[in-house]
Amino acid sequence: MSEKIYIYEDNFISLIKLIILLNKHKIKPQNIKNEKYSPNLFEEKIYYEIPKNDDTIKELLKAMHKILFSKMYYVYLSNHEQKELILYYFFLNFKKYGNQVIFHRNLKCVHELLKISKYVAHEAHKYTGFLRFRETTNHFLYAELEPESNILILISNHFRKRLANEYWIIKDNKRNLFSVFNKKTFQIYNGEELTLYDFKNTKEENEMEQLWKQFFNTVAIKERENRRCQMNFMPKKYWKYMIEMSDEL
Repeated sequence: MSEKIYIYEDNFISLIKLIILLNKHKIKPQNIKNEKYSPNLFEEKIYYEIPKNDDTIKELLKAMHKILFSKMYYVYLSNHEQKELILYYFFLNFKKYGNQVIFHRNLKCVHELLKISKYVAHEAHKYTGFLRFRETTNHFLYAELEPESNILILISNHFRKRLANEYWIIKDNKRNLFSVFNKKTFQIYNGEELTLYDFKNTKEENEMEQLWKQFFNTVAIKERENRRCQMNFMPKKYWKYMIEMSDEL
């Protein structure tokens, strides 16, 4: 007997609507995956008809505290293999306990939701400090990252305010996604949808990079060097796109 996999469009709202419908019809899913999922021989993809224009999300937002809803969103952004089922069972218990569900940490779904959402928030916070922009010949500020979670939208929201007077592009190399900001709003594109320009650094940018590396090495106190402590605050996985650490790699 094949395992039924309920399929949703690859976005958060579609997932939440599917979870609400499954709960409404008392369907306990064996698994839930997005439309990009490739089933094996023992799995069957089930497409549940999800209404495009309805008020289910508005009703949920009225009933659910916005902090809980944001934690659910952070779980969706994670790369956890069972994130959909975690959200399903969290919603199931929300229907039972209301906003007090967050205090039932003995429930596995609540424990996992808090742990995963905290990890995603922490990763996004780290990248807001470790992301390095370079000025290109096209007068864009350009930065790259390879996060575990799909946090490009969180990073973009941060720099939308921080670099509001600049044109910038942030690329998620792991997912081939680009966030493009035009001094007003940002839009996220798949790499195949975006026509790329020459992102080579300007001569002035290259000179600034060398000055920054020189400054970084000059202010370091050799006698007090502590690599283990350094990697606690700045893990090695972030070094790849950090100007000051490129020579270390």
